[in-house]
Amino acid sequence: MTTVPHAVTDPTFVPAARYRSAEFFALEASRLWPRVWQMACRLEEIPVVGDYAEYTICDQSILVVRAAEGSGPDAIRAYHNACRHRATQFAVGSGRFRSGEIVCPFHGWRWNLDGTSSYVLAEAGFEPRCLDAGDLALRECRVGTWGGCVFVNLDRDARPLEEALAPVSGLLDPLGVDRMRVRWWKSVVLRANWKMAQEAFMEGFHVPRTHPQLTLGAPDRFDPDGQEYFVHPNGHSHFQNRSGRGTGPSSPAAVAATIESSRLLYEGLDAMTLDKDLFVIEGLRHSAGAEPFGAAVVRAIYEHAAGAGIAMPPPDPDAIARWGGVFFLFPNFFVLPQYGNALLYRSRPLGSDPEACLFELWSVTIFPDGQERGRPVAQGPFRPDDANAWPTIPRQDFSNIERQQRGLHTQGFDHLRLSHRYEGGISNMHCELDGYLAR
Repeated sequence: MTTVPHAVTDPTFVPAARYRSAEFFALEASRLWPRVWQMACRLEEIPVVGDYAEYTICDQSILVVRAAEGSGPDAIRAYHNACRHRATQFAVGSGRFRSGEIVCPFHGWRWNLDGTSSYVLAEAGFEPRCLDAGDLALRECRVGTWGGCVFVNLDRDARPLEEALAPVSGLLDPLGVDRMRVRWWKSVVLRANWKMAQEAFMEGFHVPRTHPQLTLGAPDRFDPDGQEYFVHPNGHSHFQNRSGRGTGPSSPAAVAATIESSRLLYEGLDAMTLDKDLFVIEGLRHSAGAEPFGAAVVRAIYEHAAGAGIAMPPPDPDAIARWGGVFFLFPNFFVLPQYGNALLYRSRPLGSDPEACLFELWSVTIFPDGQERGRPVAQGPFRPDDANAWPTIPRQDFSNIERQQRGLHTQGFDHLRLSHRYEGGISNMHCELDGYLAR
């Protein structure tokens, strides 16, 4: 066992050095990222045989490659992005190996999409032991798929993906996340540690001060217990609207408030609640009565989807209760589902700087049959204060994140203090992280 510097010994207190220490960052780079399952790309980024998408984490570059048609175990491969000859990177970004082979741009050595060597320039000039077929094959990472995404693990002996994502993956499966496709994909570089960036989204009681518009003019009446918080094994957590609320008759005031909240979410986020959903909800403005308004919204959303050719999953009441929730999958991936849509987050280190990260956001939805947008392309990175790139809600969050990171350097600030009721997911994430670092 390795001694973990700045370890979390009390889940209420998280040492500030975990977000700024070069020593701690180096331990994450050597003991967390090479051993944990991480979302590398969307399946729709590699739809055609020969397509690739590069995934980088710290100083590691991985090529995720569509090696064959279908969804079999060998259809998608992930290779360490270095030629077996003299380490030249095969490719950067995303694209397609149009020849059906992975070709080194330096000397033209080639590999089949299954990683086996297919051509060596000047082969006669090498000792036979240099060209052993097994040793010459591309080095692979472990690959798994879930929720429309490709996950990779640099540890070939890692446990299966389905075990690592449980139980949160099972909570999201009934919501049809595997059917969702990308509307937009944007990124931002934040001057903050990757953990600091994602922790902003692991609780909901920052809303009154950070997003006061969402309280409809009544921030002092915001109920922090209006949401239930859950901590899960494997470092995962989630929170969702408290069950049992909104089950009574719908009043005109409650209907108007729900419509206004939906409008603010659509305009302030352009994800989760989309224009089509706002159109449906506004159409219910005069539907106050004995039926709970939430039930009327669900029924109308499903009726609209059926008419538009949107293949929504079956309307399971327990699953629908998770609409509007925030689901965190350790170490750095989020799913926020609603109405057959979702907002996805991914936070990861940027280079070797412990106080910088690349934060990405995807708006995904279940498109009408035949109307998917094809291979998605990342936009950005944009500045965190770019009003043309980011609607109101992300800009509000980004501002807080960078202020937090700067505050960590204040003399006398030693640790974060966390609420056991609302911020247990943050503590849980850090405890799971320490488990990786100690091994």
